Amino acid sequence: MLASSHSGNRLLASLPAQDLELLRPHMRSAALSSQSTLCEAGDSLGKVFFPQRGAISLVTVLKGGQMVQTAMVGCEGVMGGFAALDDRSSVCGAIVQIEGTASTLEVEVLRHIANSREAVHTMLLRHERGLYAETQQVAACNASHALDARFCRWLLRASDACADNTVSTTQESIADMLGVRRTSISLVAHTMQQRGLIRTRRGHIELLNIGAIQDGACECYAATAAHYERMLVNTVPVTMKREGGILTG
Repeated sequence: MLASSHSGNRLLASLPAQDLELLRPHMRSAALSSQSTLCEAGDSLGKVFFPQRGAISLVTVLKGGQMVQTAMVGCEGVMGGFAALDDRSSVCGAIVQIEGTASTLEVEVLRHIANSREAVHTMLLRHERGLYAETQQVAACNASHALDARFCRWLLRASDACADNTVSTTQESIADMLGVRRTSISLVAHTMQQRGLIRTRRGHIELLNIGAIQDGACECYAATAAHYERMLVNTVPVTMKREGGILTG
């Protein structure tokens, strides 16, 4: 079914109106089901996803089956945009971390439009640079920072990605994404709940005190957030800011 609105994705919203109108007739709405696999490393991509709600984890799977998150794609980005620029083969896996909806577009259609419209091509290039910067930051973070700071960083990044202060995922899934044991995440989450920073319930974590969580996060959260804001600032007409902890226009 043809999607009637795709305004929930900040990357699409950054395009000039005439370029967005070229894409709009080809876009469809799709549900993002929690923990569903969108692609595996080496897969040939047929379509790209612009999340409107929810978040997609880009993951590396090790030989022992361990799956570690290297970046996250939410309402500020696109999953699979690289395929419209060059190779259609994915270099990593992608799973839905937080359920929601996305605008989808066939790779060949996006490639054709990107080749003829400079703004679309530039949008995709900027986003791939932003993803690269995030993967570098995550690698440094996992090697250098304590788990409690990394957990705060992950929660804030997920909140930004899905534009919601309630992150709909499990502690077990977060532990997998951070490459640690579930019991370690449970201990950190319990401490944060006791301090009134978060509220946990089955399958959901609500961020109650954004300022305190930011204080507890390592430098990597602010660095990653700045990468994405710089990516969008030249074309987004309204400065994005937090209101009650949620990024809004």
